[in-house]
Amino acid sequence: MDHYLDDIDKKIMQLLQQNARMPISQISKQIAMSSPSVKERIMKLEEKNIIASYTTVFRLQELNRGMTTFILVKTEQCQELVDFCHNAGEVTDLFRISGEYNYLIKIQTASIGEVAAFQDTLVQLGASKSHISMKNIIENRVLL
Repeated sequence: MDHYLDDIDKKIMQLLQQNARMPISQISKQIAMSSPSVKERIMKLEEKNIIASYTTVFRLQELNRGMTTFILVKTEQCQELVDFCHNAGEVTDLFRISGEYNYLIKIQTASIGEVAAFQDTLVQLGASKSHISMKNIIENRVLL
């Protein structure tokens, strides 16, 4: 269902996407609106499930998980792959895609050896192809 978002809603969402812990008082100052009005708008966005949750972004390099790898998987064992990915600590994202391969897995590891070990475990589920990220150019872009 489409929801109409005015410029104020979009600005509130941009501010929250940049810093989900930004106090309502600070948001209200930046958009020149009263705190109760801002709080009401945020609550409506949450009720409509436009704002689904608040999250924390970690610096993966500092957690020894700075290597990003994308792995394409071609499998007929779809549920097994989904279950495997749910249980694998390296997996941050799993996408069902179209084309020759039917899944795209994003993993975060410390080394190429960990990527190889992860991919070795995928052999039982189907063919795979990995692509190691050299540099992240755009990350967590504000979408509004």
